[in-house]
Amino acid sequence: MKPVLTVLLIVAFFFINAQNKWIEKSGDILQIAIPAAALGTSITDNSKDKPVVQFVKSYLLSLLVTHGLKRIINEKRPNGGAYSFPSGHTTSAFSGAAFLQKRYGWKIGAPAYLLASFVGFSRVYAHKHYTWDVAAGALIGIGSAYLFVKPQPKQKLSFYFDKVQQSYLVGFNYKF
Repeated sequence: MKPVLTVLLIVAFFFINAQNKWIEKSGDILQIAIPAAALGTSITDNSKDKPVVQFVKSYLLSLLVTHGLKRIINEKRPNGGAYSFPSGHTTSAFSGAAFLQKRYGWKIGAPAYLLASFVGFSRVYAHKHYTWDVAAGALIGIGSAYLFVKPQPKQKLSFYFDKVQQSYLVGFNYKF
């Protein structure tokens, strides 16, 4: 799996260099796609600890802090625009990635963090933000998730029901 990922990354970087706008557009898409994936998984997660509420609280706090700081600090962007600090794109991406990691573990969280890091890279690459803007956005996104998100509870007891040919099977599993 790792050699395939390495080859894909090398091919992507060659393609990226040929398509400069592709980096910025990809970052624009991922800053929405990552938290959308986090929201989607929270909706399908039928745990009793309300994962949707956890996601919404975390995401809204991260955006409120980011946009509040943008207005208070009003740092100029590298391209001359306003409201550079902190990066909203990066906050959004890392908020979604941190939710996925904290709630469902590193198997899902590591790829999400990799994609969120690409969003941060895309903002610096496009001259929309400085590195510290991106770092601050990442910290805000991660911090808000760590305030509100709980790991998915391990289900110790599960029941099942199945029909096998002409008979029925009822059982349960208990994980120690």
